[in-house]
Formats: sequence, structure tokens, C-alpha cells
Amino acid sequence: MTPSGKRQPQAWTLESLQREVDALKDEPGAMLPILHAIQNCCGYIPDDAVPIIAETLRHTRAEVHGIISFYHHFRSHPVGSHVVQVCRAEACQAVGGRQLEVHIKKGLGVDYHQTSRDHEFTLEPVYCLGNCACGPSIRVDDEIHGRVTAEKFDRLVDRLTTSILEVQ
Repeated sequence: MTPSGKRQPQAWTLESLQREVDALKDEPGAMLPILHAIQNCCGYIPDDAVPIIAETLRHTRAEVHGIISFYHHFRSHPVGSHVVQVCRAEACQAVGGRQLEVHIKKGLGVDYHQTSRDHEFTLEPVYCLGNCACGPSIRVDDEIHGRVTAEKFDRLVDRLTTSILEVQ
């Protein structure tokens, strides 16, 4: 587990990917449960998983890639220790979301879909966290934060970075 309580992604092998696929292949609509299971295990969906999924479920690789790319939840590359999602919906923008977005990008030194050099933070856009009355909102890992200011964000990053250092 990470300091945030997140399950630590594990190293994967072709055999472990095949086991994840085989465990769910007979479920109705098996594609999405398989993709979720692989991402939960690995932290992302490795390219090597695509042919395994396609062959097992009798789909084309293009179909598997299409599903992975269609759903924003799925990642095809490793992410940092913490995933920061910034709400870009209108309600958050109306209360300072764009300014917060600029501050976050500058503070982490990344743009959307990038990971900080220290591999601690990956930044992603989202289009509603369901916290409209408390905007601007962000989600860090699985925790939603409302009424986020630049200062509140900086304190959160400091706290997360400190807890990572304490574990090492």
C-alpha cells in the first residue's frame, strides 16, 4: 500500500496478465472487468496485455485499443505515486478553476497526461467530480477536495510528499 492507502501496482509478467484475463474471460461483458483488473494490478494497461486480451476474447487488437482509448479511466502508461485530477467543468471554472489549473500545472511542472520528473504526481483533467457546490474541486488518488485554492493545493502536495519520504 502507498501512504495514501492506494494499492501499490505490482510488477507484471505475461503469465500474470494471462491469469488476470483467464480469471474473468467467461464473465458476461468480460472486456471491461478484465481491463479494470489489469489496471488495478499493474497501475496501467501494458501494451503486452492487448494481444492477450484480444486473443482470449476473440476480438481484434484494434477493438481492445479502441475500448482502452475510449474510456478516460484507462491508462496505457505508468502513472506517478499520486494521480491529481482537476475538474474542468463549468461550475468549477466559474469559481477559479482555470487559475487553479494554471497553478497546479506550474507547481507540478507538468501538463495534462504527464507525470512529474520525480514520478510522484500524474496530472489528468476530468469533466465533473460531482462536487459542483464546493468548487473548484480536485481528486487526488481516490479523495475529492473542494474549495481548493493555490495555497490549499500546495499544502496537500507538501503533505503527500512528506508522507512518501517518511515511508522510505
